[in-house]
Amino acid sequence: MRAIVVKNWLKDPSDMEIKDIPVPTPKENELLVRVDSVGANFFDILMVQGKYQIKPPFPFTPGAEFAGTVVRRSQTDQRFKIGDRVFGSSATGAYAEYIAVPAAHCLQIPETLGFEQAAGMYITYPTSYAGLVQRGRVRRGDWVLVHAAAGGVGIAAVQIAKALGARVIAAVGSEGKFDICTEQGADHCINYRDPAWTDTVLELTGGKGVDVVYDPVGLIERSMKCIAWNGRLVVVGFAAGRIEKIAANRILLKNVEVTGLNWGAHVINEPERIPEVWAALFKLIEEGKIRLVIYEPVFYGLGKVKDALKAIANRETYGKVIVKPADPVSKL
Repeated sequence: MRAIVVKNWLKDPSDMEIKDIPVPTPKENELLVRVDSVGANFFDILMVQGKYQIKPPFPFTPGAEFAGTVVRRSQTDQRFKIGDRVFGSSATGAYAEYIAVPAAHCLQIPETLGFEQAAGMYITYPTSYAGLVQRGRVRRGDWVLVHAAAGGVGIAAVQIAKALGARVIAAVGSEGKFDICTEQGADHCINYRDPAWTDTVLELTGGKGVDVVYDPVGLIERSMKCIAWNGRLVVVGFAAGRIEKIAANRILLKNVEVTGLNWGAHVINEPERIPEVWAALFKLIEEGKIRLVIYEPVFYGLGKVKDALKAIANRETYGKVIVKPADPVSKL
């Protein structure tokens, strides 16, 4: 099969190479999935550069989120059958025609979703739901500030916050992304490159400030200027590339909470929370309250993965960037 193979840390994703490698053999309790679609992520860039917290041994195939069809399964696993449409995530291996992945890391694709939609959901939507509900404790009527609101986790957060009855301020890096945020339900949009954006947030909230900040960028320190009394700031990531340092006295002065969300670690530390998050998300999908927004164009072929990641790095994208790696004539 064809796959992207990384043999050493790369300066840039454009240096990635496509190789012919054996189809992986699934282990006990694993599935072999023919990959139809892959959800591209910012951390894919960091991983191939050796800048991500997970550093796989060489050689490895990058890519985490995927959707496809089960072509082989363990005899002991009865949750899936050959031919099932599934989506899931793995630490590595998705930028390939086939992936072997633990069955426990996969879910059935709802009938209302296609492969492309499902490929971008496994990390983004539970991250946003758990961040807003379990960590941010969003309630009806709350003001919620979502940073990078036009990105994958950002759009998911906007949709989920609105489904919970919150008032949403979408913060993005350019006015050109205001429309996509408004279409997803944002009540107001701001540009966080505007030096006075925190003043704008205070004006929009009548001087109170926001109750919850959802931050995958690294803007917690500045968001302290527009957080309400008893507010909650949820750290989700550092897409800006800098790990912030926060003066602890500012946490005290406004009686606020700064909390983190590491969704991927739930499988080890709180596995019991995972089914309840997905049950809530599937309910919202059935009710039509959330839907994956796919960036156009979709990138066809493994050779286009570098273009997909370049678009993400350049902040050109919105929603979820999808790659279609599968060769329709490839066979086991």
